[in-house]
Amino acid sequence: MRAGQASRTAEQNALFRALETARPEGRRLFADPLAREFLTWPLNLVAQLALLPGGGDLVPWVIDSRWPGVRSSVVARTKLIDDAIAAALGEPIEQVVILGAGFDSRAYRLSALRGMAVFEVDHPDTQAMKRKVLAEVLPAPPTHVRFVGLDFARDDLASVMVTAGYRQSTRTFILWEGVTNYLTEAAVDTTLRWCARASPGSRLLFTYIHRDVLTKPEAFVGTERLFASLARAGEMFTFGIEPDQLRGFLAARGLSLESDVGAAEYRERYFGQHARSMRGHEFYRVAVACISSVDG
Repeated sequence: MRAGQASRTAEQNALFRALETARPEGRRLFADPLAREFLTWPLNLVAQLALLPGGGDLVPWVIDSRWPGVRSSVVARTKLIDDAIAAALGEPIEQVVILGAGFDSRAYRLSALRGMAVFEVDHPDTQAMKRKVLAEVLPAPPTHVRFVGLDFARDDLASVMVTAGYRQSTRTFILWEGVTNYLTEAAVDTTLRWCARASPGSRLLFTYIHRDVLTKPEAFVGTERLFASLARAGEMFTFGIEPDQLRGFLAARGLSLESDVGAAEYRERYFGQHARSMRGHEFYRVAVACISSVDG
C-alpha cells in the first residue's frame, strides 16, 4: 500500500461485500451494512449503481468479466470466515484478534462478538480512515474493540499486543485475512510464531496464495488484469506457499493444520451449482490451524 493512504485492496473487498449486501435478502450470503461506508470515489459510485433497477446483477457481472473470480472468492470466503467464527465461539473463545483488519466489520455486525474483546490490528494509515468512518456512522464508540496500529514488516507484534491488553493465557480466535500474500517470508514466520504462543485450544484462520501464482501466473485465469490492478494500488503479491507443504510449514512454527480449502472449493460450498461457471482466483486459499501446546 502507498504511504499515507488506506489499503486500496481493503476498499475493493469492502465494495464486494457492499454489492453482496445490496442483493435481495433471500439471495445474498450475508449482510454487511457498514461496507459501503468505507468506499471512496469511484468505488462508492459503483456501489450506488448496484442499487439501481437491474444494477444488482449488472455490476457484479461487469466486475467478474474484467477480474474473473476475485469478487466471488471474496464473497464466499467472507461467509466461510463468518461461519468459522460462529463455530469457534461454541468452544468457547474468549477474545478475538483480527490481524490486518482493514475494513473488516465483523466486530460490529456479528452480535456474538459484541460481548468480548476484539483486537483490530492494522497499518496506522488504514486504521485511521476506518476509525474516522466508524466515528461518523456508529451511534457510540465500540467499547469492546481495541485498535492496535502495526506495520507487520517493521513493528514487533508481541510488544504492541501486550500494551493493548491482549491476554496470551486466554483462548483466542485469530483471523489473518488477506495479508500473508503481501508480506515477506520473514514477516509471515514471525507472525505465525506469535500466533503459536496463544493459549492451547486457540484457533488461527488465515489466507494465503498458492506459490505457483508468483512464478507461473499464466497458469491461473485472470491474473494479468489482477496483477495490473495490484500494481496500480502498490500492493503486489510477494509471498505464497505450496499447499502440499503447508502442514509441514505450520508444524515447523508450532501450529497444527486442521483444514485448507481453495477458492473453487469454498465457492462451491456457498454458491452451489452456480460455482460451476465461476473461474479465476483459484490460487487463493483459506486455512485453519490450531494451537495445541504452549511450546510453539
